[in-house]
Amino acid sequence: MKPPLARTPLYDLSVELNARMVPFSGWEMAVQYTGITPEHEAVRSHLGMFDISHMGKFALKGQQLVAALQPLVPSDLSRLEPGQAQYTVLLNASGGILDDFIFYYQGIDRATGNQRGMAIVNAATKSRDKAWIVAHLEGTGVDLDDLSRTKALIAVQGPEAEAVLQPLVEADLSAVGNFGHAETTVLGKPAFIARTGYTGEDGFEVMVDPPTGVDLWRHLLEAGVTPCGLGARDTLRLEAAMALYGQDIDTHTTPLEAGLRWLVHLDDKGDFIGRSVLEQQKAKGVSRRLVGLEMQGRHIARHGYSVKADGEIVGEVTSGTMSPTLKKAIALAYVPAELAKVGRELEVQIRKKTYPAKVVKRPFYRSPHR
Repeated sequence: MKPPLARTPLYDLSVELNARMVPFSGWEMAVQYTGITPEHEAVRSHLGMFDISHMGKFALKGQQLVAALQPLVPSDLSRLEPGQAQYTVLLNASGGILDDFIFYYQGIDRATGNQRGMAIVNAATKSRDKAWIVAHLEGTGVDLDDLSRTKALIAVQGPEAEAVLQPLVEADLSAVGNFGHAETTVLGKPAFIARTGYTGEDGFEVMVDPPTGVDLWRHLLEAGVTPCGLGARDTLRLEAAMALYGQDIDTHTTPLEAGLRWLVHLDDKGDFIGRSVLEQQKAKGVSRRLVGLEMQGRHIARHGYSVKADGEIVGEVTSGTMSPTLKKAIALAYVPAELAKVGRELEVQIRKKTYPAKVVKRPFYRSPHR
């Protein structure tokens, strides 16, 4: 018997708004409120908010926190200053991606001398991530406090994010740069706020205690902010060519295959899990790459559809949608490296027919507001 679906602290607010609720990674989440397209357009042109309280939230501390985390990721975390963050991945010994996450470095606590940081991980992999991190940090003196069920997390995304949030926040948000973060107050209550997100737009992610999360949601709703669900979150992130764990990246893909070379710092750090595999791939080149596809018509390439070249199956679509912003069908797919050149013409099999597609630059959409 499956355990009952978990509910976020903001669940009742979504029900009040007649959101369509669906199962997602063990949680009962809103997939849409008024509709995917209007929610998507609100984020691109004005402002939207998402309940992302289902995400895993780990508070980390220890005298040598950064040094202890270095062997777990391919990114050089030592370059982070307090108030900065790094998007990175956990790798297995084969270089496969166990999860992608953001590490926020909070600096040294003067009272204890501990380095402090926050890791926000995917809901579906939270338990596995926690076990993996705890096992590999054993004996390092680093503590992990799992805040996943005790904190609300709201993403406020769109060009008006700073202007609308600022009256509710003590810190000067203009001083928080892209991938910056701060500990401050929201509505007079303690809060962790970061200028990160999963939409390709400017915006913030706000972590607070559940009662404050409820109050913040209501304040934003009264200010005219559009509630958005998982549906718009997916179309927004795909336009920005941001990977979805479990579809575009997983334990069988490496960051070099997935176009995440920029977070692999082979020249700047020592050994880490999966390093030898990535070194080999860098030296020899990868055999396949994740590419952006633009369909040459209105047919939509969906997850799992075959990609063909010269009549032969050469790859598979990992994500696809009709872009609300571009009014074009777009997709991500893995294809052989020799077919990954921009402009290369391919085909996608949709049911029993094939339709033309072209490899294009990623991201598909770049915000003019950032």
